[in-house]
Amino acid sequence: MQPLQLTLRPTVLSDADSCQKLSAAVGWPHRREDWEFALSLGQGFTLSIEDKVVGVGLWWGFGPSHATLGTIIVAPDQQGQGIGKLLMERLIAATEGRTLGLVATPQGEPLYARYGFIAIDEVRQHQGDWPELAAPVLAANEVMRPAAASDLPLLAQLDGEATGLPRTAVLEALLTRGHVILIERNGTPAGFGFLRRHGRGWLIGPVAALDDAAACNLIAALLAARRGDFVRIDVPARTGLGAWLSERGLPLVASGVVMARGAAPAAPGPAHRFALVNQAMG
Repeated sequence: MQPLQLTLRPTVLSDADSCQKLSAAVGWPHRREDWEFALSLGQGFTLSIEDKVVGVGLWWGFGPSHATLGTIIVAPDQQGQGIGKLLMERLIAATEGRTLGLVATPQGEPLYARYGFIAIDEVRQHQGDWPELAAPVLAANEVMRPAAASDLPLLAQLDGEATGLPRTAVLEALLTRGHVILIERNGTPAGFGFLRRHGRGWLIGPVAALDDAAACNLIAALLAARRGDFVRIDVPARTGLGAWLSERGLPLVASGVVMARGAAPAAPGPAHRFALVNQAMG
């Protein structure tokens, strides 16, 4: 019997359907639209056997020196065959010269460690059906308002302060896919938060703000807009928002290890990152 032919090729936008079926097979809730968003902003590879996609891995570049890797999936019936290893090797070759970041599951962490990735942080996934929630409490010098396309430079500035990465293209794409609000103090931007459809319901992120108070007000305002709906948010462990989220009905359901291969980007501040775009893009 002839061995099955394994084909590796670059991903294209039309792979969204195949990628959605693959992610569903491993229990991920991604919709086709979620894959279209990821594919439209990133690059990567698929592995197929007889025209059936059995593996995928993507990367997203942020400037010439940094990138993140994510959505690395191998079909359950093909795991243990070296497909994940092949995908990692191709992704690393494609991003040569860049510092790489990713969020690893406990199962994937040993594989990434073999390629020089080091654990640097933790991401905590909170989700649930949001109960009744009081409106945010703003200080006398604070206002919140919906952001518009014309606010993109302000959003990019705050995001760059919080991440150390140029992510204007991601923010611009998010502006067309969901709702974003800005909080201002004395007329100066103090933070922003995005809300969009994703997976089983709605996802909050990214959120960048000057402090906990601004971040909590932004998150509370976004949640109030989806009262009674399923909502997910991924927060860096160091933000300390875990207890605040759990107390309000979004329990911790999973954690991931943030890993880096090379020097992680230095976030200059004063804004801080309080929620991720998603675990793939950071």
